[in-house]
Amino acid sequence: MNATASSIDTARYAKTIEVSRRVRWEIDRDLIRGRGFDFGRKFLPDGLSLVNELEFLSDADRRLLSQIQGRSYANIFGLVERFIGAKVLEISRDHWLGDQVALEALVRLSDEELKHQELFRRIESMIGAEMPAGYRQVAEPNAVARAVLSKSTWAVMALTLDIELFTQAHYRASIDPDTLIDPLWKDVFLFHWREESQHAILDELELLRENARLSAEERSAAVQDLIALVGAVDGILQAQAQADADYFLTIASAGFDDAQRSRVHAGVLKAYRWQYIVSGVMEPRFQKVLFGLLDQAQAATIQDALAPLVYAVPSQPDVPLPMAA
Repeated sequence: MNATASSIDTARYAKTIEVSRRVRWEIDRDLIRGRGFDFGRKFLPDGLSLVNELEFLSDADRRLLSQIQGRSYANIFGLVERFIGAKVLEISRDHWLGDQVALEALVRLSDEELKHQELFRRIESMIGAEMPAGYRQVAEPNAVARAVLSKSTWAVMALTLDIELFTQAHYRASIDPDTLIDPLWKDVFLFHWREESQHAILDELELLRENARLSAEERSAAVQDLIALVGAVDGILQAQAQADADYFLTIASAGFDDAQRSRVHAGVLKAYRWQYIVSGVMEPRFQKVLFGLLDQAQAATIQDALAPLVYAVPSQPDVPLPMAA
């Protein structure tokens, strides 16, 4: 079904186009500018890496673990943007013969997501050339995208909104204020944030548009799809955390006893769950949008599914809000 004029907030789509044109950047000309990464600095801030919770690590090993986590943080963004770009191109079909402003906004989003994928491939190549061999990316982007895209549009757009909102929350709360992390790594997420801010607006508009099509029964089924997608994300995080902890323990300067090794594994998994699941579902705008679409039973279903992961809130979180009631 083509979108009708009455169902489209053309002004909001138009605003994202205006901002997209204004903040547009190129990878080499504007961001990298011939620079490399400074491995004498941390990459991922403590508020995201949670390395400060592993008090037995030396400063050098905290720095190393932040760099490994920062590498995976970038790679996982590249992975999720594979399915985001594909989904946005798919839903743009609703606007092909409808509101051309909305269509342009979504086409621009898709173009920017393709650029972000290229950026994160470049970042991986640059970091990989400097770090010891043995690092592994455990998930294959196309396989993940196919699995995600098999779920309902409502669920995929809810997950996409979550991701693009916590991207902004992480930058504002943790990355931007940290003056000690590597300047190039910081700029990667500054430039990424500038475009993702517009993407989140479009995600919300498209989620609301899709939600209006669903019956209560269809929405309940979509909630189950969203829970399944979060479970799949958690599976990826568990595997990447295992690989990254093993890699760190292999190349770290210090030796660790069994208890410390176990804490490293648990600490990396907690950090990844905080970064990619818990901080997102606690983000206030996401809670307002998502829970505003659900009835009490549907909201309770999501809260119950997420309850086992809430332990991953750090002792001093940068994104500190309780789950919606």
